[in-house]
Amino acid sequence: MKTKIRRILPGENFRVTAIAACIGLAAGAVNILFRTTVALVHEHIFVGGSALLGLANGGLYLLLLPLIPVCGMVLLIPLSLLFPGEVNGYGFPKFLRQVNLEGGIVRFRTIVIKILSCALTIGTGGSAGVEGPIAQVGGAVGSQVGQFFRVSGSRMKVFIAAGCAGGVAAMFNAPIAGVFFAAEIVLLGTYEIGSFAALVISSAMATVVSRGYYGGSPAFPIPAYEIVNSFVEIPLYSLMGVVMGLVAVLHINVFYTIRDRFAALGLHPQLKPLLGALAVGLLAIGFPQVMGDGYHYLEVVLSGQGVLWVMGLLIFLKIAATALTLGSGGAGGVFAPALFIGGVTGGSFGAIAHYLLPQYTANSGAYAAVGIGAFLAAATHAPLTAIFLLFEMTGNYLIIIPIMLSSIIGTVVAARLNPDSIDTVDFSRDGIDLHEGREISVMKSIKVGRVVSEDVDFISEQANVDQLLTIFSMTRDSFYFPVIDESGRMIGVVSLQDVKSILHDEELRLSARVGNICTRKVVVLTPEDNLHTAMSLFDAKGLEEIPVVEDTDNRWVVGMLKRRDALAAYNKEVIRRGISERSAQVFSVSPRQ
Repeated sequence: MKTKIRRILPGENFRVTAIAACIGLAAGAVNILFRTTVALVHEHIFVGGSALLGLANGGLYLLLLPLIPVCGMVLLIPLSLLFPGEVNGYGFPKFLRQVNLEGGIVRFRTIVIKILSCALTIGTGGSAGVEGPIAQVGGAVGSQVGQFFRVSGSRMKVFIAAGCAGGVAAMFNAPIAGVFFAAEIVLLGTYEIGSFAALVISSAMATVVSRGYYGGSPAFPIPAYEIVNSFVEIPLYSLMGVVMGLVAVLHINVFYTIRDRFAALGLHPQLKPLLGALAVGLLAIGFPQVMGDGYHYLEVVLSGQGVLWVMGLLIFLKIAATALTLGSGGAGGVFAPALFIGGVTGGSFGAIAHYLLPQYTANSGAYAAVGIGAFLAAATHAPLTAIFLLFEMTGNYLIIIPIMLSSIIGTVVAARLNPDSIDTVDFSRDGIDLHEGREISVMKSIKVGRVVSEDVDFISEQANVDQLLTIFSMTRDSFYFPVIDESGRMIGVVSLQDVKSILHDEELRLSARVGNICTRKVVVLTPEDNLHTAMSLFDAKGLEEIPVVEDTDNRWVVGMLKRRDALAAYNKEVIRRGISERSAQVFSVSPRQ
């Protein structure tokens, strides 16, 4: 009877799916709030400010344009002072750290902070996008749900990723792209069927909410796509993928170079965003397309009406404007700027191709459409997200082959020249490979020198096997002994396995020297190696102990690292971090929030 009742009651997968649906609905609603806030700021500050300053009159009045983005950064100062470290700059890498390395505890106030700070930056003309922040906001919703239900760390990641999927899907009206954004970028490509189902449900529900409010149109319309001559254009799209990879590497390098320059600048932190906004405003006097997300001009480019020299120049101006906005401390994401840069790069490439081969190529708008996805893939190292985003936005199957080729080639070229995407540079600088996961990151944080047992027995290479057996009989927990020469340096290791063949020959036991039977090709560690390296060697070589020496050139034995000691140290560190996370979770739901 009890078994039948269990079959009727909803299982764990059903509960996760139901919760994911609720997260998706909430993410869709928050997306509406986010977009409405940005629109209000744009209408009242940017449009109203432009009218007040008389920018429509042109001429010298245009010199007043930088005052509008500067005004936005002035309004950002109180928020920045109230929540230091949570407002300024490109925050998505920090979010990925919270999700993948720090237990996924995202505070509720992140939702409010991201909406307000990004609205003030983007709504007043800063060169940034809302897509990355909406993923963070959706992820914060998922984290709050996970904290409410007190779920495990792995389940918390699933709920956060579900929120991210919902946020991105609602923003672009592209549910499949939302799923792959969360799977590729947030979960780093490591997910199971159960978690994938949660992403799908959340993404679908968020899209339903968004379509119910905004209708079925995508973030920006893409005209009908066509291929004129496959034999000519497919190689051209492949070549364009190479160009996208090169431009993506330039974008990433410029972005972090300018951010580093602002960080080193001897100026009050609250003044740096003002300086960045002023610089963007000055660029916008001649090229207003660099302001905001740039979607209005992107529509012109996609229609094939872009002017070659303007599009070519905007590639570099938008790269600079985005780096200045976010590198100086403005708030926002790099997703929208990446779409813009990809569009004008593809439009420029297409304009040249169409000029040279007018009878065999489509107009520049077709190349701009493919360029949007190709550049996004190259900059984020997430080709599946880019492919499905373009497919959903166009609804045209013909674009699949060009976008697949350009995205994959662009990603390969970018990864070859720079292994980091725009989201992972900070992790590499800290010596963290985010794709390895939290467990490996814990092992890499523990040095062998902290764990190694210095209580070790040595044996001279001149000793005989009988003496070695005496040492073995006195030691219960050691399987190997370092063999040292006259100077005290290790020349090899000896184990019971090495002497099994002569155990029953008393004459040989007395005459055979340890130095003649020991293993000289020895795997060693140094105190500066980490436990991840040690565990890899334990598994690869099937060992239980590894000698630890001062360095590989001078093999003075420090001690022996045992597998069980390495595992014990790892478990202690996991427990310590778990206690810290629980403390952070208690703090995150405190009244101060």
